Amino acid sequence: MTLPNANTPSKYDMLIARARETHDVVTVVAHPCDEPSLRGPIEAGREGLIIPLLVGPEARIRAVADECGIDLAGIEIVDVPHSHAAAATAVKLICQGKGEVLMKGSLHTDEFMREITSSATGLRTGRRISHVFVMDVPGHQDTLFITDAAINIFPDLETKRDIVQNAIDLLHSLGIEEPRVAILSAVETVTGKIPSTIEAAALCKMAERGQITGGLLEGPLAFDNAIDPEAARIKNIGGPVAGRAQVLVVPDLEAGNMLAKNLSFLAHADAAGVVLGARVPIVLTSRADSVRTRLASCAVAAIDAEARRKRQSMVVAQ
Repeated sequence: MTLPNANTPSKYDMLIARARETHDVVTVVAHPCDEPSLRGPIEAGREGLIIPLLVGPEARIRAVADECGIDLAGIEIVDVPHSHAAAATAVKLICQGKGEVLMKGSLHTDEFMREITSSATGLRTGRRISHVFVMDVPGHQDTLFITDAAINIFPDLETKRDIVQNAIDLLHSLGIEEPRVAILSAVETVTGKIPSTIEAAALCKMAERGQITGGLLEGPLAFDNAIDPEAARIKNIGGPVAGRAQVLVVPDLEAGNMLAKNLSFLAHADAAGVVLGARVPIVLTSRADSVRTRLASCAVAAIDAEARRKRQSMVVAQ
């Protein structure tokens, strides 16, 4: 799938349209007990993106629905007493194969992630869990994928390897065969004074040696010469990534969080997102997310879930 260019009304439109082509992606929603966290998955269900399965105090969920005019007809609800039980039960349902996507409701992120990362009952894999912002920036040709700006605070080199691979695998699910990945730093030259430039160079070498696969890596790159062809030309940086990056890998959570919020509040970008590296894609919503952003997040997760399903079927067939 080729994501739309800047002349299209919204880059999210194609994601949502593509997600409507997926089949029966059950999304387990943990504790959707306020209007945004309930309306998002219900609207996504009505749009044909997912099949929501709600987990939480049923009386409270129905009270929110009645108060906000949300129709729960045909929606399955698993009744549990509180948010902690909702998180634990939602993860258990995923482990039992009763859902292919997990979605956060109106509970604290730490409470939600604690159940996901539990070594005994969680959804860990051999990869580190990481988050990708899927950003529709007005006036910019490509959808930008920023990682990791939500989970790993100061990732080491091995964690960054997983962060990069998680993002590449997501873009493969979205139909982008060879994602262009920029490893960001403050400058585009390697210097011992800025450790992130050394890690960027190491990640590129890891890609050359097959430790990261499926994407084109370049780094270190500064933000301007990663996304602007003219800035890359002025700095004499060639290659397929500079000026045309799709994935922006940030040095740490602080840098990524500030970059994503700058784009949201100054460039009026929409910021959907998904958590990767677990057994299923995870929609980690914010209370500030609009319904449209929640729809886009559900769309990305649904597309990724179906792509995983197809890859698993191919493995089994072999």
